[in-house]
Amino acid sequence: MPEGKAHRLALQLVEQAARIMGAPRLIPISFAHIDACFYTGQSHVDFVRFLLEHGATLSVPAWTNNSVASPDDGGLRPERTDPEMVRGAHELMELYARLGCKPTWTCAPYQLAGGPKFGDHIAVGESNAVAYYNSAVGARTNKYGDYLDVACAITGLAPFAGLHTDEGRVADIHFFCPSIPEKWKRQDIFFHLLGHLMGRKAGRRIPVVSDLPKETTADQLKALCAASAASGGVELLHVVGVTPEAPTLQAVFRMGEVSEVTTDDLRAAHHELSNFNEGPLDAVALGTPHFSLSEIAELVKLLDGRKVKAATYVSTSRGIREMLVAKGWLKLLHDAGVIIPVDVCTYYSPKIQGLKGRVMTNAAKWAYYAPGMLGVDVCFGSLKECVESAVRGEVWRDPALWAVP
Repeated sequence: MPEGKAHRLALQLVEQAARIMGAPRLIPISFAHIDACFYTGQSHVDFVRFLLEHGATLSVPAWTNNSVASPDDGGLRPERTDPEMVRGAHELMELYARLGCKPTWTCAPYQLAGGPKFGDHIAVGESNAVAYYNSAVGARTNKYGDYLDVACAITGLAPFAGLHTDEGRVADIHFFCPSIPEKWKRQDIFFHLLGHLMGRKAGRRIPVVSDLPKETTADQLKALCAASAASGGVELLHVVGVTPEAPTLQAVFRMGEVSEVTTDDLRAAHHELSNFNEGPLDAVALGTPHFSLSEIAELVKLLDGRKVKAATYVSTSRGIREMLVAKGWLKLLHDAGVIIPVDVCTYYSPKIQGLKGRVMTNAAKWAYYAPGMLGVDVCFGSLKECVESAVRGEVWRDPALWAVP
């Protein structure tokens, strides 16, 4: 590893983390996803400036999490709304690009090609990405907070503790849901609600859930991971017969709490994520975490050429947006009145222009954070309900969906 103040500081940070975690040694990593590029104050800028001024280089590929403000979409969070925050965010993005990070600017890096694979040891900071890489991919990472994530990327090392170890990946709590109708287990909204419930109950423990369809999709796992990470801090979850480390319940669960999820639990979670359930809408917010290509394909299908009345925002990554351009979908969405922000999340302050008042979302994570972050009222629903409500300008509920539970 190169010498110099920056590299010595990075190694000191990793070694101190190892001591705190009780790690017997450091292990090589092959990838990092950097959360420290998300601006929350001047210290973020000062830290990466120090690294650059003292010759820091990355030892592994490092991709960037989303930012507060996008240089490509300056009107979303105009500088006048919070000059210090917007200028700081743009400067921080430029500095991390100079450090050598791949400028992906997405909270869903697992949707892009070339990322880590099963069994890889990595260092990730963004909560839903930590959970998804651990759970759906089977890579191994703890949640590495700001600066420690960068230190791991510079040294190419991480503490061998926690979720990097075999024993650290055993489930502590088993969720099962045999009474939930099979039709509901295939709905996108089910996975958001289940994730919210699991996070609330599990906290920081490792859950395993059984009785889910073997055909559970990557988008549904994304929803499960994001919701449980938001409501409870889950960093790894297992889905029996779906995720790679859980071919059977016995493979990942030996002893611990057992909790049945019922339709009443799902209804309670839905109520908890909604401030209102009917009436006019000001906006619809989708894409937390960033929408995948398949989710946008479903959005295009549901819109069916119609225009939206409520301001509608669908956050995604630059990489996915390039695919939309190639397919001609970006123009279709713009013609429908849908706005496609890149590089950012929409539940974070300062507010995205137009996100105010009464907002509907299909993301449990957005519904969990936005009331406190933005001061808005939130209505939670399925993607189909959100799209139809956006077109009508008022909340619409799918009678076929709610007749099932």
